[in-house]
Amino acid sequence: MSQIDDFDYEDDDFADRNPLRNVNKKLEKELAALRKEREELLAAKRENAFIKAGIDPNDAKFKYFVKGYDGELTPDAIREAGIEAQLIAPPSPVSASADEQAAWNRTAKVAAGANAAQAPVDWAARINAAESPAEVEAIMAEARAALG
Repeated sequence: MSQIDDFDYEDDDFADRNPLRNVNKKLEKELAALRKEREELLAAKRENAFIKAGIDPNDAKFKYFVKGYDGELTPDAIREAGIEAQLIAPPSPVSASADEQAAWNRTAKVAAGANAAQAPVDWAARINAAESPAEVEAIMAEARAALG
């Protein structure tokens, strides 16, 4: 029995005799490397989303926001959360070009002119309200001139 207790075999020798153990170790190393790469990819993806939203993840005033944000990783969602947290200013309205502004001014003038136009004349009501045939003739002449 003492010979058996004293027997000390090497793990490497055992590993050489068990090819499944070698494959298992290799797969475990690959899995660990893939998990590490996945974490790096997710971190880069998250950082990219913040940059697209206009938030610098390395800026000291944004670090806690970036670290604590757990919403959707879309630039719009991140931007909305940043605006709610008052870390970034809401977008200012886009100013129109000079040509576009001139077109809007012309449209406004036309609309204002349309509002200033007279209401259509109800010729039948005016004729019915006339008190004499001469007045009816005058209304008819006016209507012919207006319809032209």
